Amino acid sequence: LAARDTPDLELLTGKEKIQLANRKRERGNFFYQQADYVLAVNSYDIALRILGSSSKVDFSPDEEAELLDVKVKCLNNLAASQLKLDHFKAALKSCNLVLEHQPGNIKALFRKGKVLAQQGEYREAIPILKAALKLEPSNKTIHAELSKLVKKHADQRNVETEMYRKMLGNPSAASTPSKCKDKLPWSIPWKWLFGATAIALGGVALSVVIAARN
Repeated sequence: LAARDTPDLELLTGKEKIQLANRKRERGNFFYQQADYVLAVNSYDIALRILGSSSKVDFSPDEEAELLDVKVKCLNNLAASQLKLDHFKAALKSCNLVLEHQPGNIKALFRKGKVLAQQGEYREAIPILKAALKLEPSNKTIHAELSKLVKKHADQRNVETEMYRKMLGNPSAASTPSKCKDKLPWSIPWKWLFGATAIALGGVALSVVIAARN
């Protein structure tokens, strides 16, 4: 908070705290639209500190509900900014904080799925996106992201399978040459070869003897 924006947060009424936090959240939205995600993160952090500050003033149930609503909006926007900055661990934490308050929050589920996908955790991301799609079946963005992840997961599994096959080798392929070799027409057993050689040599010797007698 700037010096002029540092009222005693403990003394703010529920309405005042909501207004102050919303101003910081809207400032964060402005920076996000300008693609200045670092300043957007800073603004959302300030808004969340305002909302999370202790108070000496009692809030009505409606004010408590509105404070929670603003907090969830800030956390969702914070996660979106962190995702843009590739701050995956921080973005995942922001999404989980939203889901602690609202387990069926579609934006948080969608972004959590995207964060996990960016980290290559397709197996974990797919069920989360399916849960988001179940809550909003007509959401084309979720449909597209889920289809993309299912394909990437299948590709990843194919790569892993091929890698394991190469690591372990292919026993059936290794044994094929020796089996085929025995069946080749030019493959002659050694004992036959020796026998044929002996007969040939014997024939030559006999011819020499006969020639000598003549």
